[in-house]
Amino acid sequence: MRIIFLFAMMLGLLSACAGGTFLASPPNLYLAGKNYPSSLVAAPLRTATPEIFYVTDRVREGDTYGAERSQAMAFGAATVRFGTDLTWADVVERTHVDAGRAISSLTVDQVQEMVRFSSTPLPYERKDGELRHLPASTAQYQVETMAFQDAIRAQIAATGNTRILLYVHGFNNAFSDSVTTLANVWHFSGRGTIPVAFTWPAGAGAGPLGYFRDRDAGTFSVHHAKEFIRMLASIPEVSDIDIVAHSRGTDVVTTALRELIIFARGQGIHPKIALKTGTFIMAAPDLDIDIVRQRLQAERFSEAFEQINLYINPDDAALRLSAYLTRSRRLGALKSEDFADGELQLLSKQGLVHFIRVEQVRGGFGHAYFRDNPAVLSDVVLALRTRAFPGGSLRPLEQDESGVWVLYPNYPLERLPELELLLAREQRSDER
Repeated sequence: MRIIFLFAMMLGLLSACAGGTFLASPPNLYLAGKNYPSSLVAAPLRTATPEIFYVTDRVREGDTYGAERSQAMAFGAATVRFGTDLTWADVVERTHVDAGRAISSLTVDQVQEMVRFSSTPLPYERKDGELRHLPASTAQYQVETMAFQDAIRAQIAATGNTRILLYVHGFNNAFSDSVTTLANVWHFSGRGTIPVAFTWPAGAGAGPLGYFRDRDAGTFSVHHAKEFIRMLASIPEVSDIDIVAHSRGTDVVTTALRELIIFARGQGIHPKIALKTGTFIMAAPDLDIDIVRQRLQAERFSEAFEQINLYINPDDAALRLSAYLTRSRRLGALKSEDFADGELQLLSKQGLVHFIRVEQVRGGFGHAYFRDNPAVLSDVVLALRTRAFPGGSLRPLEQDESGVWVLYPNYPLERLPELELLLAREQRSDER
């Protein structure tokens, strides 16, 4: 009975992974009534009803997608409504204000499926001692791939945005949760990218074993995630792919990326060039730290990115319970003493991986802070907008004695003297 009780408790705690159907409180970065780059937002995106793209291997259920697994991916666009009857000017104003005037709802108004891919695995046959996909199935899959890529190209042509912002959600998220959470991050980061949610079939597990059901669902989705990223990276017009992943979503996307990195090296191509990967943000990663060392660090995973930012909270109640049940330390709840001798110093010399400890997290069991904590959201926005590393004038984080960056609730205060200059440079570049 005690174990069943703990499982039920874990389900309740990790339900904090579910996304919010509201616009988060404005990042501290914007509370002074400035810094949001509204003048740089492409004209088609200056709207209270933007489209958020998605790729999913959930089963279609009526006008949305459920939590059961589909053997086929689907690509489409979901229209997200910010508030009720708001104009673009209203949205910009409320991006800076949180005194009873915040946008109380994000609603998925319409879901339009644009491409349905063939079921995988594609059929194959043995010929001349090799297993080869049937030519007809390969040709059809290529047609579907091109339709997906053409839709992304059309959005690039319409907006001028060549960077992709990819979001991968965590445990117990419905389809709408993943789309509205991405809408939050994309909007606050300035709408200067093409937003695409990879939404895997989480959220079907009612009862104490739901967490483990979702773990298997994430493993099921790795092949589709890998195919999707491969298709995206092979679009010539795409310049970079930034990735934000939360909780169990970090396992889905890192597993897919690891396989792609190994494949690229086998082809003699640097993985950063092959995958076009930019900034990678891992928030509250629900990963076994020893597995991370052996499967990611040992494979030189980090060299495929401009930088990796890992947000950790040692008081994350959801991850503490996960660690208790799995008998393994979780990456998103590490303490300074959990690092091996010299590990942080080595990572610091490499300059690609940044551990950021979030202080004084309130609400959401300390697990959902990346989207509803104004300080964390400020740093996520700065990382995505400026490409800056922690510690400089554009991301004024401080390090503790162990080398972990520390993020306090009032971050970034007034310590952004160069941001307005950066906006001016962005404006001049945009005009050219």
